[in-house]
Amino acid sequence: MKWFSPQAIFKEISKIRWPKKKDLATNSVQVVIFTAFFAAFFYLCQFLVSVCLKLIGVMN
Repeated sequence: MKWFSPQAIFKEISKIRWPKKKDLATNSVQVVIFTAFFAAFFYLCQFLVSVCLKLIGVMN
């Protein structure tokens, strides 16, 4: 189990590319924007289906 030794673990950890502050901020903003967009999209879809169901008399 040579790959499970502390030296091997620290060697693998050193290969990780940690994101810079600017990259982290940019990605976080993108996630918030996409989440808000999809929330609005699904709310609009639900609203339109509800209106259609009311028009054909399925829902009160």
